Amino acid sequence: MRAILLPVLLLTLACSSKLERGKAEDLIRKDYPVVVPVTVPERASAEKGSPTHLRLATLKENLEASGWFTCELRTEGGQETFLFRLKPDAPKAIKAAPKGGFVMPAAEAAFVRATKMEPTREGARVTYEIRLEKPTAQFPLFQALHQDVKVGQTKLRHATFEKRKGAWVLASTDEAFRKAE
Repeated sequence: MRAILLPVLLLTLACSSKLERGKAEDLIRKDYPVVVPVTVPERASAEKGSPTHLRLATLKENLEASGWFTCELRTEGGQETFLFRLKPDAPKAIKAAPKGGFVMPAAEAAFVRATKMEPTREGARVTYEIRLEKPTAQFPLFQALHQDVKVGQTKLRHATFEKRKGAWVLASTDEAFRKAE
């Protein structure tokens, strides 16, 4: 009986030493969906005609149309300073940003699938896709700042896994956005 049990146990351990795609996807999926925010500065300056100035002017137009912000423009020589203030009746989803300005949800990014798995010395590296979904009323503001972005578009992200106490653990990802609170 022992002669049969030992090979089965060794085979089981050998099979579990490699990170399985399904296990990796399950561990990554727990951190999704994430909120894709649009950030509005309280104050920003740019030289007239510059690409930054054009983005700020577009942002100003969109914010004025939303009715949630008061927008002011100050000119000093070739520089223009844009001032954005949140109105008291603005939606509660718009929050103060940690480093000043305001943050509001523009969409969500959802996990799609793992596309590539590579063993590393410490564990494994997984490349995976996320998809931009569920645009909010602020999505046009996000598109005004990032013209090449479309709902349904996918992006690649990377995750690293380590084996700890015999189990695979998601060590880190390069996802810039965070799960909704």
